Amino acid sequence: MMSWRHPQEHSPMRQRTFASVSARAPAPTGAGGGLLPTRDLAAAWFVVVLIAVPAWVLTIGQARDMGVEPGTMGLALPLFLVLWVTMMAAMMLPSMAPVAITWVRGIGRQSSGWTQTVRTAEFVGGYLIVWTAFGLLAYAALALTGHLVEGRPTAGRWIGSVAFLLAGLYQLTPLKHVCLRHCRDPLSHLVRYAGFRQPARDLRVGVHHGTYCVGCCAGLMVVLVPLGVMNVAAMAALAVMIFVEKLWSRGLLFARVAGVAFLALAALAPFQDWLLPGLQGAMPSMGGM
Repeated sequence: MMSWRHPQEHSPMRQRTFASVSARAPAPTGAGGGLLPTRDLAAAWFVVVLIAVPAWVLTIGQARDMGVEPGTMGLALPLFLVLWVTMMAAMMLPSMAPVAITWVRGIGRQSSGWTQTVRTAEFVGGYLIVWTAFGLLAYAALALTGHLVEGRPTAGRWIGSVAFLLAGLYQLTPLKHVCLRHCRDPLSHLVRYAGFRQPARDLRVGVHHGTYCVGCCAGLMVVLVPLGVMNVAAMAALAVMIFVEKLWSRGLLFARVAGVAFLALAALAPFQDWLLPGLQGAMPSMGGM
């Protein structure tokens, strides 16, 4: 379902053009290649600092005001999605920056000026569209769990256990493995993307890569239900886990170890309330500590 491949979408000339660029820009991670050239890595991390740091500042500021509560914390859907996309920018950019800079570098060699800016915005926009769609599912799940906990507080223990169980099992599935391999070694996919035709070529590339990214991180996002969506410590820990999974040489093994750890937490959750701050009553906000 994730493949956009079409027999007539591939242009040999475009593939050769991007392949020549890719030959000088190896994959960020994975068995197929090392890191990007130093100059491009520096540019990638500049983008991370420029976008991710303000996103973290905004997210932490919201967390200080709201605290950790069950459900949607009283947020309307539009405001929740804005906050969700900000959180995803903070958590995902450090691990996807090398991929983004590789594609943007290819855009820069084929375009200039305003066209390059528009194409880059399309790529980023496509990526965020997918995470926004996933945010709709997250909102529905949080609304449901919040309603259940409100009606029966002890249900939070079992909801938390199920959430950890689902996260752990997903980490061990073939789908997780396929998506993680894509995110760890995307160069072959980037070469294939060069054959995509207009319209909205770069938007489609962003959507395609974002879909793999969601597939890679969906299990990790599930644990925000018991830990709390606005739990800054949990968000930071998950961001580190995502970074390690995608960029460490043993990231695939790390993902499986994390899955086993989540299964252990699933067994402990019904008996350890401290594992479930996002499923208990409103806790003091960070600003009140």
